[in-house]
Amino acid sequence: MRILYASPEVVPFSKTGGLADVAGSLPVEIARAGHQVVVAAPLHQTVDRAGSGVAASGKTALVPVAGRMEPAEIFEAPLAGAPAGSYVVLIGSPRYFDRKGIYGDAGGDYPDNAERFAFFSRAVLEAAKAVGFRPDIVHGNDWQTGPAFPHLKRTYAFDPFFSGVRAVFTIHNIGYQGLFDPGTMETLMLPWELYHYQALEFWGKVSFLKAGIVFADAVTTVSPRYAREIRTEEFGCGLQGVLEEKRDRVFGFLNGADYTKWDPATDRLIAKNYSAANMSGKAGCKADLQAAFGLPVSDVPVIGMVSRLADHKGFGLIADAGAKIASLRCQLVVLGIGDRKYRDCLSALKDKRPDQVGLSLTFDDALAHKIEAGSDVFLMPSRYEPCGLNQMYSLRYGTIPIVHAVGGLDDAVEDYDPKTGNGTGFKFGEYAPDALIGAVKRALNVYRNKTAWEALVKRAMACDFSWTASARKYVELYERLHKA
Repeated sequence: MRILYASPEVVPFSKTGGLADVAGSLPVEIARAGHQVVVAAPLHQTVDRAGSGVAASGKTALVPVAGRMEPAEIFEAPLAGAPAGSYVVLIGSPRYFDRKGIYGDAGGDYPDNAERFAFFSRAVLEAAKAVGFRPDIVHGNDWQTGPAFPHLKRTYAFDPFFSGVRAVFTIHNIGYQGLFDPGTMETLMLPWELYHYQALEFWGKVSFLKAGIVFADAVTTVSPRYAREIRTEEFGCGLQGVLEEKRDRVFGFLNGADYTKWDPATDRLIAKNYSAANMSGKAGCKADLQAAFGLPVSDVPVIGMVSRLADHKGFGLIADAGAKIASLRCQLVVLGIGDRKYRDCLSALKDKRPDQVGLSLTFDDALAHKIEAGSDVFLMPSRYEPCGLNQMYSLRYGTIPIVHAVGGLDDAVEDYDPKTGNGTGFKFGEYAPDALIGAVKRALNVYRNKTAWEALVKRAMACDFSWTASARKYVELYERLHKA
């Protein structure tokens, strides 16, 4: 099959979050399974053209947007790790993408984001025509690609180039919906008859995310549990009814981990390498981590966190429970950027307990690797988490996760049972400080039993969340749609 895979950001060309990692890994695995994949993304100013092999294709496209024809220059680059025949198409437009940020700057989102991604969504389809790549499947990701789907099903309905094409739309986080004023229908150049509650209209706005949901043949999201959660009032962000209506076409496939970058046996960013067969290096990683945060080097359990400091990442619980956790004869190290109230809260906790709390209010990839390798426990108390990747990394590093049982956290971690010894981590169900503290206490109690802890670490490190399994499920879905 031939898959046109669209994403607003793709590693190694551009990145603001986990979507870029998915878009840089999943298409490669699909291509390795024997399919031809073209990944389409904007040519953002931040793209390292020379370093990532970007070259002008000599082809252009004219993209209808906002009542005019806007030119798009088409660049091509290798899809690293994929077989020959699969590659990346980067859509160049100085007007829309020659900016320092991908979605905004220090002042907030760019005010013309509706037009920027209306352009990109349609440019994906026009670029496919320009390079002569006729897809069997168009697979878009998040709200920035949503308008491609009503165009595919309506605007290009009678275009033989797209005859028989099936559409898959992936929601990475339903909280980001791409909501814009009704006049955006003119920018999209879609008929006003689509501005109603069963199509693009959402509480008086145009929803780019809803456009993808309604017009795709199948909707996927990034974990089985999140696929169920987004059909509920608690997690659906107002779109639960739309998703419930097409529940037989909503699927949850757990994201994968890139073990070429996240494996303690080969990780070049950690003090000592180690593996399940030889764990001796982990103690050195722990001492290195403690030294990096200015903490006493000792055998007390180290609890690590690498996260945005935000409400939905569970820092409301940390604010309430952090002092209690720090009192449990352990050390807590936190790496992240985010809301001032949580920066202030964590800074105050560090000032009060300097020998127990380590804090770095920045993002540092090398330090993130040190935390995964040097911690004994990794804490992810997210209020909601569509998939999450750090719990998967932690398992591979023998760093036992403590997670709130939501989304991909619940899917990836098996709760430890002291009676049977089964499990790979510790989960708590109620989103409350006492429930979090209870899970931490359970973990620390097992840590004191070295035999039980070593067995738990071995089970955790045996988990396999490579992209191969996820890619297989996407291919199966593509094949079902293609045959329908």
